[in-house]
Amino acid sequence: MGLRLFLLRHAETAWNRERRYQGWTDTGLSDAGRTQAEAAGRALAGASLQAVYASPLRRAQETAAAIAAPHGLSVRVEEAFKEMGFGGWEGLTVEEARAQEPALYRTWLETPHLAGPPGGERLPDVKRRVLAGLERLREGHDEESICLVAHGITARILILEALGLPLPRIWSLHVSSAGISELEFRPDWTALHRMNTLVHLDAVLAGR
Repeated sequence: MGLRLFLLRHAETAWNRERRYQGWTDTGLSDAGRTQAEAAGRALAGASLQAVYASPLRRAQETAAAIAAPHGLSVRVEEAFKEMGFGGWEGLTVEEARAQEPALYRTWLETPHLAGPPGGERLPDVKRRVLAGLERLREGHDEESICLVAHGITARILILEALGLPLPRIWSLHVSSAGISELEFRPDWTALHRMNTLVHLDAVLAGR
């Protein structure tokens, strides 16, 4: 009994390139992002997927659609895997957020589980909703392989869960646009089979 999960962060948006906090702001993919999503779709075309899920945000759904198409699947939307809400930081670059709230920003980097953006979500709350969503996936797809397209924070939380690591370790992980991770969740153990693989993007990156 178990679930094999192919986990991706959505492909690139213009705000990713500009290092802006997106959170719940519903940005779409850039031209480069659409190319990345198509490359991810080709990379997973040979996987035996029973379902493809995405967060409700457009950038995740657009990425998931490119992965679902070769399998003849539609994208299922799961609210639990929506990005962390960044409140007053949404639309700001990393540098702008640091300049506006230097002490808070330092706390966010050093002890992220104890602080959050002004008016935004807190990591423990995000973890609760993400793990509730994971439990629904495990119940609905026992002994199946599925794909989930999520976001930087929500994908990290799922990888931490697979590794048995706590929230304070969240910045130990790097999750790239359209990077592919492969997780397995069993009743008595979990495994991370690969993390943030990017070889499918080699041709995309070479052409930029």
